[in-house]
Amino acid sequence: MQAVILAGGKGKRLGRLAQGLPKPMVQVGGKPVLEHQIKLLAQAGIKDIWILTGYKAEKISEYFGDGRKWGVKLHYSKEIEPLGTAGAVKSIAAKLNSDFLVMYGDVMVNFDVKRFINFHRRLGKKAIASIVVHPNDHPLESDLVEVKNNQVVNFFPKPHPEGIWYRNLVSAAVYILSPKIFSFIPSDRQTDFGKNIFPLAFKKKKNILAYLTGEYFRDMGKPRQLREVRGDYESGRYQHLTYQNKQQAIFLDRDGVINQEVDQLAKVSDLRVYDFAAGAIKKINQSKYLTIVVTNQPMVAKGFLTLTELNEIHKKLETELGILGAKIDAIYFCPHHPQRGFKGEVKALKINCQCRKPKIGLIKQAAADFNLDLTRSYLIGDSRRFDYQTAVNAGLKFVGVKTGYGCQDTANYGRIKPRHLLIRKNLQKAVDYIIKNKGK
Repeated sequence: MQAVILAGGKGKRLGRLAQGLPKPMVQVGGKPVLEHQIKLLAQAGIKDIWILTGYKAEKISEYFGDGRKWGVKLHYSKEIEPLGTAGAVKSIAAKLNSDFLVMYGDVMVNFDVKRFINFHRRLGKKAIASIVVHPNDHPLESDLVEVKNNQVVNFFPKPHPEGIWYRNLVSAAVYILSPKIFSFIPSDRQTDFGKNIFPLAFKKKKNILAYLTGEYFRDMGKPRQLREVRGDYESGRYQHLTYQNKQQAIFLDRDGVINQEVDQLAKVSDLRVYDFAAGAIKKINQSKYLTIVVTNQPMVAKGFLTLTELNEIHKKLETELGILGAKIDAIYFCPHHPQRGFKGEVKALKINCQCRKPKIGLIKQAAADFNLDLTRSYLIGDSRRFDYQTAVNAGLKFVGVKTGYGCQDTANYGRIKPRHLLIRKNLQKAVDYIIKNKGK
């Protein structure tokens, strides 16, 4: 597979930090961001790489030459007039005869490239594009996408109207594209993949796949972002957050942990996020742990809540956290309930499933999706019967909280022998404990 790297950025917003260089030549860990990308592609076996330059193009070509130092073959194409991201790629369309990978040279990335390629080859035979998507810490300032079963089902360009809830999913500016995409790119004006071309192809009923990942993708176009990226590199967080390594997660129960416990929560208006939740989750986001929610939602099986309504509740949760700079990597839920015979129930969901906690179906699915090491992961919950027992069954470490049911449900159910549990005041204190003790 060939790769194309868009490397024409000036780095105006970086000011003096750019040192007069093209933005992809700004250094992280003593090397240009572009060098990190080329090495990543080479490690994945991608040797034929086009670099699309613009501002001070000679700085890039002089540094990298023909690429043999990195074991790759580099080609250059300099943009004379601004064409936008899509127009720049179309300018070399004649050189791209099969599906190819696109990266933006001003995004610091570390991810399992082969895994992404395999995803595209397995599911994308009829797709015009596969795009990497992930949550970020500023969703309302970003172009958002809606995803269902690995398919993009809607695009929501910024700005976003108030009072609307969204999944916190944005494009990571990494794509695998079919040459068929060129038929949607005009030659007479600037166009951008995210703002123009993908939404147009979607409207024309073209198949666009979404590859959701918790790996490392960070824009470094602003001074604050560059400082954070450099900090992540120095701390080892950048090197760790790739599925080439086993990952660690902090699993969170939802009700009583992130949001207030409400009896039979079935309306968006009933979701009230704890004031401390965003700060706690943001602290997880800044660590090497992924943030994954696992929740039983039997209200769906009981007929009090539809899957669409549950999705809206989760959109509100992600939006409210995102406004405060916190993100959830994934939400896994069980809609089932084992007991039948109630008026209005959804009989198809009244089953003895494998995903309802304390069974570990949700945990196992997350472990497969995110390449998790469960022995180095945690679960934070408010229930002995469901959360603590799930942790035991899955081999997770457990920290209880005093909010919600406060891990006081043993007497009610009598199924777990009383024993000492590590319990903290709330989610914030539980996260503080885990981070401070570095998973010990």
